[in-house]
Amino acid sequence: MKKALILLFIIFHWNNSIVQHERIESEREYFVSMLTKIIDPVLKNLSKDQLKKNMPVEKASNPYGDREKVTHLEAFGRTLAGIAPWLELGPDNTPEGKLREKYIQLTLKSIKNATNPHAKDYMNFANGGQPLVDAAFFAEALIRAPHQLWERLDETTKKNVLTELKKTRSISPPYMNWLLFSAIVEAALLKFEGEADMMRIEYALFKHDEWYLGDGMYGDGPDFHWDYYNSYVIQPMILDILFVLKEKQEQLKYWRYKEKFITNSEVFLERAQRYSEIQERLIGPEGTFPPIGRSLTYRCGAFQLLSQIALIEKLPKTIRPSQVRSALQALIKKQMEVPGTFDENGWLTLGFYGRQKEMAEPYISTGSLYLCTTAFLVLGLPEDNSFWVDIAEEWTQKKIWNGNSIPKDHAYYHHKK
Repeated sequence: MKKALILLFIIFHWNNSIVQHERIESEREYFVSMLTKIIDPVLKNLSKDQLKKNMPVEKASNPYGDREKVTHLEAFGRTLAGIAPWLELGPDNTPEGKLREKYIQLTLKSIKNATNPHAKDYMNFANGGQPLVDAAFFAEALIRAPHQLWERLDETTKKNVLTELKKTRSISPPYMNWLLFSAIVEAALLKFEGEADMMRIEYALFKHDEWYLGDGMYGDGPDFHWDYYNSYVIQPMILDILFVLKEKQEQLKYWRYKEKFITNSEVFLERAQRYSEIQERLIGPEGTFPPIGRSLTYRCGAFQLLSQIALIEKLPKTIRPSQVRSALQALIKKQMEVPGTFDENGWLTLGFYGRQKEMAEPYISTGSLYLCTTAFLVLGLPEDNSFWVDIAEEWTQKKIWNGNSIPKDHAYYHHKK
């Protein structure tokens, strides 16, 4: 009898472990499947030097001029910013590891073509203002995946990349979140070349510290904007710039602002943690979120910051990784699976929920939309991480609207240690 009970116990736990493994695989596979569906047209065409030939350029009803001259760099830079953490896991012998190697190779070829003056898909890094924005997303991608997307480049392409990034120095950024675009380009140059215009970094960080409004949110410039730019741009770029500065702290040991932006930089992370807490609470029980502010056609890219805080494993204590996984999956499924999100050839269309061209601002075109990939930063966590392994848990709004109690929410204040 005792042996029979032991055998039943073993079988029960063995079955449970199989079910758990299958659940982890299916949830992670969904994220991978949706991400690769989004990025396929961009990387497959650019790697073949055919992006400009084959990518449609859908524009807003009242577009700014010359979108055709900037939209391809948008698609390239934003796609890479989203996929970089996943690719940085590198190849291995698993099906996903082999798939990553496929996309690493596509991305390396894409970088080569985008920065090669003799390629058909050579990108515009200097003419107009917009190239600064998407050179910045490209720079951020390199910072996020230095081993797979920088070290594996050939020497000629590395030189080309540095040359193109430096060209953006001729672009003067507006007095708003754009200061961070100049700053993160310099952060990439500091990381990969060892030299940077530190004043561009200092100015952006000082101004955003000045523009901090409280409770985890910055102004976009001196004013408050109720939109998702704290997540599209501001807080993710601040964090990535600070990561580079910390990495280079020995080189920067005599830097005038080391104390503020390296030694005592935890306040910027605390603000981001609070904003990630707010973001998690914005996701409704069915995976919807409030359509507030501009650039809503970036879709689930509005939750880049939440995904990034989960990626760096710095979620506030009030949020479990598994509830973020559940919330992001619900949000992505709700928004990206609706008919009309992709055209007949797999390219993203203008819209927030399906095809809604009238929702696009004048600066939006097809390439702009690929910022949605930044919701998938969590794929940079390996499959055995608690984010993927822990049992699924309801996120805050789902708990509340199912009649469950949650801890009280409080505003954030920094307390100096």
